[in-house]
Amino acid sequence: MSKITPFHLAIPVQNLEVSRSFYRTVLGCEEGRSSDKWVDFNFFGHQFVIHETTIKKSKTATNPVDGQNVPVPHFGVVLDWNDWEVLSEKLQKHNIDFIIKPYIRFKGEVGEQATMFFLDPEGNAIEFKAFKDKEQIFAK
Repeated sequence: MSKITPFHLAIPVQNLEVSRSFYRTVLGCEEGRSSDKWVDFNFFGHQFVIHETTIKKSKTATNPVDGQNVPVPHFGVVLDWNDWEVLSEKLQKHNIDFIIKPYIRFKGEVGEQATMFFLDPEGNAIEFKAFKDKEQIFAK
């Protein structure tokens, strides 16, 4: 696998302050540069930006994966296993309403992974996952 570099993702939000609070307080993302219309965050080592807009988000579709209805589109990060467990517990303490509760997907199979899905305050679907064996991330 080649060296992983940070990605950049920018998403629209209608309520900048509510979204800012969620990413900073609930997910623990460090805030970077900002203006009255956008905010940069360190999203687990990646550059993530929320941009205030009046455009309403379209309805999220789903796709079946391992017996679950996975929301599409979604974004997220692959964490270390222990970091995933800590985040999972933190989110449960914040009473996050999970779309897919934390569980082990593909148990005993190639690509076994811990995963969880939930929505931010704007309805953007987020997935956090972890592999005990990171060599399995792209395994077939």
